[in-house]
Amino acid sequence: MTSTSTPPGLARFNVLPEDAARAVLLEACASTAWADRLLAARPCDTPDDLEAASEAAMAELTPADLEEAMAGHPPIGRPKPGDPASAREQRGMAGASEGLKAEMLDLNLAYQDKFGHVFLICATGRTGEQMRDALKERIGNAPEQEREIVRSELGKINRIRLARLLEDA
Repeated sequence: MTSTSTPPGLARFNVLPEDAARAVLLEACASTAWADRLLAARPCDTPDDLEAASEAAMAELTPADLEEAMAGHPPIGRPKPGDPASAREQRGMAGASEGLKAEMLDLNLAYQDKFGHVFLICATGRTGEQMRDALKERIGNAPEQEREIVRSELGKINRIRLARLLEDA
């Protein structure tokens, strides 16, 4: 049960109708399995409870669930038009040189050819060069290793997005 000390944004999230809460969660992460697990965890007393539910849900995602989640993310350097979260998270590429943007495009395509999905990294606070260097390093990973790195990076993105959701709720 939600206590009277529950932060206002979390209290609002806890009482959203299920369809509205699902829509908000799917904006944070495109995995329906993840969203369903968080819906089942409501109500949460603290943001830490919601984060713990998110971490538990992330750990249980199947490869197909991860694919679904990644499909909701645009390639680094090409944020979704009209998506403020995408633009905000990829801010490090906003001022990148044309050379760096072209290099990222080539690397993104090579990564997608190898792994079958976009390069996923928690871009918040990273420069374009840092993202490029991470992509160059990770493209050499085995698919199983990369899937677990993606799971970790997606978890970081979800934490940031859930915190923002609770601020905006």
